[in-house]
Amino acid sequence: MNINSIYGEIEDSDDTRPILIIPYMWIGDFVRGHTVVRVLKERWPNRPVDLLTTSLCAPLVDYMPGVRSGIISDLPRSRLAVAKQWALAAQLRARRYGTALVLPRTWKSAIAPVLAGIPERVGFVGEARFGMLNRWRWGEKALPRFIDKNAALALPDGSPLPAQWPVPQLQVPPEEVERWRQANGLGTGSAVALAPGSVGASKRWTYYPEAARLLAEQGLDVWVVGGPGEQALAAAIMAGGGPRVRDLTGTDLRNGILAMAAASVAISNDSGLMHIAAALGTPTMGIFGPTSPYHWAPLNGLAATVLTKTSVPCQPCHRPVCTMNDHRCMRDILPSDVVETAQRVLSEAAASAAH
Repeated sequence: MNINSIYGEIEDSDDTRPILIIPYMWIGDFVRGHTVVRVLKERWPNRPVDLLTTSLCAPLVDYMPGVRSGIISDLPRSRLAVAKQWALAAQLRARRYGTALVLPRTWKSAIAPVLAGIPERVGFVGEARFGMLNRWRWGEKALPRFIDKNAALALPDGSPLPAQWPVPQLQVPPEEVERWRQANGLGTGSAVALAPGSVGASKRWTYYPEAARLLAEQGLDVWVVGGPGEQALAAAIMAGGGPRVRDLTGTDLRNGILAMAAASVAISNDSGLMHIAAALGTPTMGIFGPTSPYHWAPLNGLAATVLTKTSVPCQPCHRPVCTMNDHRCMRDILPSDVVETAQRVLSEAAASAAH
């Protein structure tokens, strides 16, 4: 999408004041925040764009086109941390930002931009931030999806939403993927990356061990990707799937990014790794139960959206824990259906590569 074709000419090409984005720090939301970067770079191609980030999300910044740098700030969620806010504000002040886009609606997220004296602070009304933000946006509740609420802040005041947003992108150099393969002793054959984790137990599909076994029986390598919290799941998947299954979980998100870049296809719950795989261009299958693909699927699109064939009246509920119908929205998705879909996705990807 070309923003300029909808909203007119590029705005003030001589403006070089840096822009700071304060995004949501969940991995999937952080990836989708790259759409905001792309809209800003369409409007102001000569204004550098930086992202505030946590240590966890920092590796993503290295692969986001259009982002100058990430500023790591591991502020605690449960307290104000005044000293850390002052230290962060000092870093921001030194960079002389002209604009800060504050995507979260929380009062706390606007503190550092105010202390840093950033002259233009843009955000939606929320949590009594009057005086902290000076470019108010209204009507957030009327916006249909999470990405609309975020990316709308990068548009000119009063602009309608575009028919289609620019999709998030992550670009990993092929030589870096190859070095990662060699360091982990991985071959060059087709591999399926499984991402069994998620924030919220209700989003987790429980049949990954059986799916891994079926995939391995077809001669495919299977990689289990995730963080330290998925190590127990990885052990169970390896036990059920056999010797072709590798545990690639770890503490560094960069490892997960490279695994998704190297995989032939990714199978994931509705999670951050699903958004990473899609942004990389890896054919991605998203398994959805309590959450809505309309609201939460990657903008990049999925090679396949996997939903139960059973009618479950409470779906989608968007609850972190199932409280009714015995989790049928996920329990009734069969391993054989997922593997059959994976075969189709692999075949389509191979045919596309051949042309």
